[in-house]
Amino acid sequence: MQTLRNKNALVTGAASGIGRALALRLAEEGSNLFLLDIDAHGLTNTVISAKQRGVAVIARPCDISQLAELEAAVAYGLDTWDHFDLLVNNAGITYYGHTEFMSGEHCEQLLAVNIHGPLQLTRLMLPTLVSRPEAHILNISSLLGVVGAPKLSVYSACKFAVVGFSEALRAEYARTNLGVTALCPGFTDTNLFDAAPLGTDRWFAKRPPSWMIGTCEKVATRAIKAIKNDEAMVVMQPYARLAHIAKRFLPGLIDFAQHLSRKRFVAKIEAPPTAEERRAAA
Repeated sequence: MQTLRNKNALVTGAASGIGRALALRLAEEGSNLFLLDIDAHGLTNTVISAKQRGVAVIARPCDISQLAELEAAVAYGLDTWDHFDLLVNNAGITYYGHTEFMSGEHCEQLLAVNIHGPLQLTRLMLPTLVSRPEAHILNISSLLGVVGAPKLSVYSACKFAVVGFSEALRAEYARTNLGVTALCPGFTDTNLFDAAPLGTDRWFAKRPPSWMIGTCEKVATRAIKAIKNDEAMVVMQPYARLAHIAKRFLPGLIDFAQHLSRKRFVAKIEAPPTAEERRAAA
């Protein structure tokens, strides 16, 4: 998109984190905003801040895992503004713990919010987007959408799906006015992990080292550039790009690193108990 001024944008997950930062950056660019989030209180705060940038803002509490709520939200947005030029699929949740300790409910919730919701919303929004002179879809994925991570398998699966969905959409609409970007930031300073449900094997979600954590504002700024330049995929942060390159060109390297302790783990399982361990068990 050559310019974002006077464009109508729908942003999900706008109450906090990357979604809020993106909404405010779009407002600074002159975009009118339709904001969705399940957190009504946080959504109100974002609306107040965005309106201070001098743009039109409407909002609606919405659980994107519920198709009926998505359909109602899209209908409301189109009744209000008639068209949209930009869709930002940002809302997401995670889960931390070994997959075997994950409940079926948590698994279904992650799939519904992280992939079913964005896919359904995109489907509903495509008619208005393709009717515009220029339009764009920005799908927020993750570094974990290009490199899998332990204890985050279902989240990674969803983010891999977002990357694949973005790639397929971009190919499908390559000869039209519609651009599609998959944005894959590394770890970012949000409440994503703090709010994550845990497996029964976990007492707290392990946070990455501080040097690996970027700010929501930097992600938002890079996202604006990606939209304007119609970039296909953006992997942010140096360590994230390095991991992505290693995965592509040295596919065995990451797998080898993750298996370094496997022999020691197996040996520990198979080793007979020591005399001290037998006494403690007696």
